[in-house]
Amino acid sequence: MVLNCGGALPSAAILSACELTQSMDNRSMKMFVHMLDDDSLLNIFHFCRPALVDEDEGNVTRILQGGEWNREHWWYKLTHVCRRWRCRILASASHLNLCLVCRRGTPVADMLTNSPPLPLIIDHIHEHGTFGITAEDEAGIMLALQHRDRVRRIRLQMPFLYLQKFIPAIDEEFLMLEYLYIAPPTKHDSWLILPNTIQAPHLRHLILINFAFSIRSPLITTSTGLVTLSLEHIPQSAFSHPNDLLQQISLMTQLETLGITFHSPVSNRDLERQLMHRPVMTRVVLPNLRWLGLRASSNYMEAVLSRMTTPLLERLQALFFFQLNFSVPHLLEFMGAAQNLRFSSAKIQFFLNRVVVSVYPRDDAPVFSFYTDISCTPIDWQVSFAAQISRTLRTVFLSVDHLTLNFQRYPESSEANEADRTPWRELLGSFSNVKVLRVNEDFHGQISRSLEIDDGESPLELLPELKELHYPRFHDAFQAFIDARQDAGRPVTLISY
Repeated sequence: MVLNCGGALPSAAILSACELTQSMDNRSMKMFVHMLDDDSLLNIFHFCRPALVDEDEGNVTRILQGGEWNREHWWYKLTHVCRRWRCRILASASHLNLCLVCRRGTPVADMLTNSPPLPLIIDHIHEHGTFGITAEDEAGIMLALQHRDRVRRIRLQMPFLYLQKFIPAIDEEFLMLEYLYIAPPTKHDSWLILPNTIQAPHLRHLILINFAFSIRSPLITTSTGLVTLSLEHIPQSAFSHPNDLLQQISLMTQLETLGITFHSPVSNRDLERQLMHRPVMTRVVLPNLRWLGLRASSNYMEAVLSRMTTPLLERLQALFFFQLNFSVPHLLEFMGAAQNLRFSSAKIQFFLNRVVVSVYPRDDAPVFSFYTDISCTPIDWQVSFAAQISRTLRTVFLSVDHLTLNFQRYPESSEANEADRTPWRELLGSFSNVKVLRVNEDFHGQISRSLEIDDGESPLELLPELKELHYPRFHDAFQAFIDARQDAGRPVTLISY
C-alpha cells in the first residue's frame, strides 16, 4: 500500500501502542502488543487519534479553518508496523474515522490507485509568500475533486486566480462533504462565485470568503444542518435587508458558529427607507449558537440583534464600518441576555489604522468573549470609538478587573502632547471595577494626564478599585496620581516590568 506518510504519532501514544507495563508482586512484567486481543488493540488505536483543534488554540482563523488537518495522517505509520496492525486498522476504517489526505506534495494519482477507497480530505493552504502551486498539485486537486462521492472535507486557501480554476469543479452533488472552506489569502476586489449546481446534503461547516453570494444558493437553502456558517467579505446585496438574513438562519437551529461580514455597508438612509416599507418582523432563536460575528453598519447590526435570541452564546464579534458616532442600545441588551458571555479581562489596542477592543473570560484566556474594531487613523478618533463602545457596554463590563492599553502605532509628539484628555477619561471611566491596569511605553503621557486630579475632583473619580498600575519602566509621570491615591487612603502600587 502506497501512502504519503506525513505527520508523527505522539510519543505517548507510541509507548501505549508498543508495550504495556504491569506491576505484580514487586516485579515488572511486560505485556507486548501482539499478546493483546483485537478489541484491546483497537481501543489503543482509537486513543491514538489526535484532536484537530488544541484546547488552548487562540488563533481564531485556525479555529474556523477546522484545525490541523495534517494530523489525519496519524494512522499511516501504524499500518506499516506489521500485517496484523494494518489489517485491523483498515478493517475498522469507519470506527477509526480514517481518511486519505491530499495536500501539497501528495502524489494523488498513486495514492488513489494503491489505497483503499477511504474518504478524501483536500487540504491546500497557501499563506502569504507561498503562492506557488505546482502543476502536480494542481492536477492532484482536480483529480481528487472528481471523486465527489468520497470527498469529506475541502479546504482551499490560495491566490484568487488559482481558486477561479478549481471552484467550477466543485459542482453537482458531494454526498459525503462535511466541511467546505474556500478563501483567498488576501481580500480581493473581485468576487468568487460557486456553481449553482453544487449540493452537499451532509454539509456541516461552510466558510467562504470573498464570494458573491445569493440567499437563493442551493448550498444554503438545502444545508439546514449547518453547525458553522461563516460568509466573510461578501456584498451587502446578499442580505440587503435584515429580514433576508434572519429568515435564512431561522431554519438553521443547529448552528454553533455564525459569521457574516459585509464588504461595504448599506447607507443608513437607504436602510431606514427599507425598514420603513418593510419592518423587521422575523424573530430568530438559535438555541445552540456559541459564536456570533457580524460586520455591518450599526443600524443594520441593531436591527438584527434586536430580533435574535442566543441563550448559549460565549463569543461575540461586533465589527463596525467607520462612523464618528455610534448608538447601539440593542447590542447592550443582546449581550446582557447572553448569560454565558463572561468578562474578566479587557485589552484595548491602538494600531496605525484601527483600534481593537477585546474582552476575555479570564486574564489568561486564549480567545476573547467580546471583540470589536473599527478602521480609522487619527488617535483621537480611535479613542473616541473605544470610549463610545465601552461607555455603552459599561454595565456588562462591571466584572472586568484587568485592563490593558496597548499601543502598536507610531506616536507623534503632537498627538502625545495636545490630545484632549476627555475621551481618555470617558474610556477609563467605563471600567469602574478594574484592579490591575497595564500600559505599554508609548503614549504614557496621555494616560498619566487622564489620571491627573483637577481641583475639587475626587481622587477616586477614575478607577476607584485600582490596586496595581503596570508600566514597562518606572516613570514619574504617574507619581501625582499615586500620591493622590495614597492621600485618599486607596493606595495604588506602581509596578515596572
